[in-house]
Amino acid sequence: MEIKLTRSEIRTILQGCQYTLRLVGSSQDYRKIQSSQYFSTTNDVVLNDAVNVLFELVEAIDGVEQMSHKGE
Repeated sequence: MEIKLTRSEIRTILQGCQYTLRLVGSSQDYRKIQSSQYFSTTNDVVLNDAVNVLFELVEAIDGVEQMSHKGE
């Protein structure tokens, strides 16, 4: 089953994920977890890296839309 989403819906979902991750990152409990000496990820990524990736994806979608409108 294929899910059909518009660019606007995709952008909204990604922005919602970004907002949610920012909420998690701003919680005192999460900051304690991330600052623990036992906190480790395979590529040394932290939550803010995921937020930045989502931001870049939204920017790329906006760029595609801008170029699509120029071509019309």
